[in-house]
Amino acid sequence: MPGETHHRIGLGLTRVAAVGKEFSAPIHASHLWNTGLTGQLSGDIAQLSELQMLVLEGCGFFGPIPGTLGSLQQLRYLVLNSNNFSGSIPPAIGNLSKLYWLDLANNDLSGTIPVSSGATPGLDMLFAYLHSNIKKEAFVGEMRLFENNQLNGSIPSQLALVQTLEVVRLDGNLLTGSVPSQFSNLINVNVLYLSNNQLSGPFPNLSTMNYLDYVDLSNNTFDTSVIPSWLSNLQSLTTIVMENTTLNGSVPSALFSLPQLQTVAPPFSDLGNSTIYTTLQSSLVSCFQSNQLPVDSVSLSNPTTNTDNYLVISLEVFPSGQDSFNRTGISGIASVLSNQIFNSSGYGPYYFIGNPYSNFAEGSAGKSSNIGIIIGAAVGGSVLLLLALLAGFYAFSQKRRAEKADKVNNPFASWDPNTTSGGVPMLKGARCFSYDELKRYTNNFAEANCIGAGGYGKVYRGTLPDGQLVAIKRAQQGSMQGGLEFKTEIELLSRVHHKNVVGLMGFCFDEAEQMLVYEYIANGTLNESLSGKTGIRLDWMRRLRIALGAARGLQYLHELANPPIIHRDIKSNNILLDESLNAKVSDFGLSKSVPISEKTHISTQVKGTMGYMDPEYYMTQQLTEKSDVYSFGVVLLEIVTARQPIEKGKHVVREVRQRMERDKVLYSLDEILDPVILAPTPKGLEKFVDLAMSCVEEEGARRPVMGAVVKEIENVVQINGLNPNADSASSSATYEGDSKGYNHPYTDDSLFVYSGVFPLASN
Repeated sequence: MPGETHHRIGLGLTRVAAVGKEFSAPIHASHLWNTGLTGQLSGDIAQLSELQMLVLEGCGFFGPIPGTLGSLQQLRYLVLNSNNFSGSIPPAIGNLSKLYWLDLANNDLSGTIPVSSGATPGLDMLFAYLHSNIKKEAFVGEMRLFENNQLNGSIPSQLALVQTLEVVRLDGNLLTGSVPSQFSNLINVNVLYLSNNQLSGPFPNLSTMNYLDYVDLSNNTFDTSVIPSWLSNLQSLTTIVMENTTLNGSVPSALFSLPQLQTVAPPFSDLGNSTIYTTLQSSLVSCFQSNQLPVDSVSLSNPTTNTDNYLVISLEVFPSGQDSFNRTGISGIASVLSNQIFNSSGYGPYYFIGNPYSNFAEGSAGKSSNIGIIIGAAVGGSVLLLLALLAGFYAFSQKRRAEKADKVNNPFASWDPNTTSGGVPMLKGARCFSYDELKRYTNNFAEANCIGAGGYGKVYRGTLPDGQLVAIKRAQQGSMQGGLEFKTEIELLSRVHHKNVVGLMGFCFDEAEQMLVYEYIANGTLNESLSGKTGIRLDWMRRLRIALGAARGLQYLHELANPPIIHRDIKSNNILLDESLNAKVSDFGLSKSVPISEKTHISTQVKGTMGYMDPEYYMTQQLTEKSDVYSFGVVLLEIVTARQPIEKGKHVVREVRQRMERDKVLYSLDEILDPVILAPTPKGLEKFVDLAMSCVEEEGARRPVMGAVVKEIENVVQINGLNPNADSASSSATYEGDSKGYNHPYTDDSLFVYSGVFPLASN
């Protein structure tokens, strides 16, 4: 209708050009993700002058990308990946001064990466954009597109001028030449993919890129050199992949001291060293025999690496004093390997996959148990190094919550009751701490006490005088709220009391500081346990309990809190696990209360985390409880796959949706399900996946409310013979790997227990 502003459009058309002619009011967002639309994108799209977001991922568009996109000066998100666009990248995209996210991956584009000259714009002009993904394209210097994307060329040094870049992906081409030395100027980049090209010259010096989180330089032909020592200085590094890069020598031992490191995939320059396997064979035999298992010898063969950068070794185990193993022997061998009892000096975490064995002692067919094993040999020094999970962001201790601390004599002495902060807050159960108190409880906010950091500030572990541990969230200067907003937030949080929600114990509004004091949760985040960092093995029963607890916590926020609360950033990192593996929803820094009179939605700027964001919220900036439901559905898919929401450019929602076959066992999802939950076959998994997919429906109106989500998870819990009202500890018994004071897995391998991020090996 004339005079209205349309925030969202849905089209059954093959040409977006028709949109501009159909609506007379401004259109802010077009989201046609995976709709199956085909055709060409018309230059008439320039008529949508107010367009801020254009998402055409996974459609069937072909032909050139219209250069008129460069006139859409309000555009912030341009996502055209996974289509069949051809031709060159329009230089005019460089005119999009507000562009934040650019994704042109998986098309048939050709030509050069456009850079500006005196007469034409280029991508180096995009000083505002932060995410660039031109993976598997033909952006390769001066060469044109060849069949099957056999491309070459060089990386333009001008790209280094865009110093606001955070994500750079140029992988999957045939790029040649050296990495421009100017790349060291990209100090804000945290994800860098240059893999699967033909890059040469010196190994790029990334020592100034202190925010690097994920680096993949694999499958290139850099000059032969030793692995650089400066890798150990990248304090934010979680993953470094550098196999098949002609690097040699040992990986610096200091690299494994990095606090957030999870994965190292080294050059594999020593795979032919037979001494490594001889030592490993001896260690395996000694371990089996020390556990009174009837093992005579073992044989290792066929060392290869799989697509996930793991060393894959075939292991055969031969019985002692008999022709075949009995069932007890096979069970014992499997136990030693699956429970990480085998812990050879110098080798890190591994996982194994057992091949079928039917030749038990009553038969006479052969000597070998033919057990298959996949070993991630994460070793120091000059021995083979491989992918290992390291301790993550938090050094949590396991302890019960003590009784609530007594209030200080004058708890609001430091409150500033002026016009900016309002009157003394009305609190329920939370107390006011002075700055000096929290400074003392955290040892002067020592770095050793810092257990996390984010956009809000840092989180410190503190110890109260009675010995109780607390988590203290300290706002940094740029993220502080006004006094009135801070007062409103602590009033809201102090009213939240539920066993599945992290409780606020107090706050500090003293000496220009804003701090929130929460109960300390012993076992870290759900994400950490799914990724293996905490050493807690989450079987199917435990995951159901965690899902149910988190759902109840979110249901409380939506339906029972007064006023209701929309979380706005539900993700596996915001679900904490206590000492009994009870789930607790945490981090209300982004949460909003919903006045009863406005319970339909909140209008606000886009918040949340990529991969968890509700498509409607992402486009319309309309917050509803169904936005949280979508995010929770993504968490449910994480629980069954142990995958990140977006992993190697693939969204878990889309991956599950494309693979599902409802008439087959486990919906034919076994290849992407976490192997930990597949033995025995999980009961009710199909119902669980059905629930997750209903939560991630594109339209919010089609998603269930959290109360219905809780009921459905309770049904799955009952299918598994559990009482949905029992505590987690009563159904989970004990769990492997005491998380109290757990160390880096390279210094304490006994605490590592496979938690399910590894894929099944293909036969």
